[in-house]
Amino acid sequence: MPIAVIAFDFDPLLRLGDDLVVRWQTVALAAVIAAVLLVAAWLARRDGLRPDDLLYIVVGVVPGAVIGGRLGYAVVHLDAFSDAPLAILDPAQPGLELAAAVLGGLLSGAYVASLLGAPVARWAGLLAVPLLIALGAGKLTMMLGGSGQGLPDGGAWATAYLGPGPWGSLAPELPSHPSQAYEGVGTLLMAVGLIVALAAGVAHGPDGRLLLAAIGGWAIVRAIASLSWRDPAVVGPFGVGGVLAIALAIGCLAGIVAMTVRRPSSDAASGGSPVDTPAWPDPEARPPF
Repeated sequence: MPIAVIAFDFDPLLRLGDDLVVRWQTVALAAVIAAVLLVAAWLARRDGLRPDDLLYIVVGVVPGAVIGGRLGYAVVHLDAFSDAPLAILDPAQPGLELAAAVLGGLLSGAYVASLLGAPVARWAGLLAVPLLIALGAGKLTMMLGGSGQGLPDGGAWATAYLGPGPWGSLAPELPSHPSQAYEGVGTLLMAVGLIVALAAGVAHGPDGRLLLAAIGGWAIVRAIASLSWRDPAVVGPFGVGGVLAIALAIGCLAGIVAMTVRRPSSDAASGGSPVDTPAWPDPEARPPF
């Protein structure tokens, strides 16, 4: 058996007292989410958007992400749910498919923003970078729990998890591709590239195209990373999760094309005024939801 150059041997559990035990992965993920929300709120205030709308939008994202993620998980594990389809509603059987969860959360979050009367397009452009950071850093937190290990591999970058754990992957001691790191690092590099493009004026975010581009790019990174997953191939070299990621990337591209074609006519009809601009001049003067 090949020996991994990167071997982790630590306790993945944070023990607080005699009864309270929390996984370090969970603590790190909570810290990532909190940090990203604070950054998003700061960006919203800087751009004249109401930061409190962010809380409603985030709450609105949750049900769509859970429903979409569970449906995607059922598709990935179709054999397990074919005999008992109602098991998808059982909270005792955890599991979400991330690409489907992102799509579901995007739709429900946009719906809640529209109910608020918030400028959906401006929020979409603002949240592109924070979303990439959340997806990338969140994926890296899986390394603290040994989750997301890929196919066995003898390369210098292979990782293995020693000790009793409990770890989140089967055969954690077997040197394997760090698939979670592939996707996490690739996504964070995309976030850095998008920040540079925004700073240089190459990209701009007045509408939802920037968010669709960010999600589509992340989906491509995820599809490439899926080539190292342990899932069986169903279409070419891609497993079901990779196929779902590719489908999401194609959907985002179609959305960008549709918005690009529609935008000039919308600008002409409105006399060149920005799309999705709120009717009130001061966001703080907007009636409360």
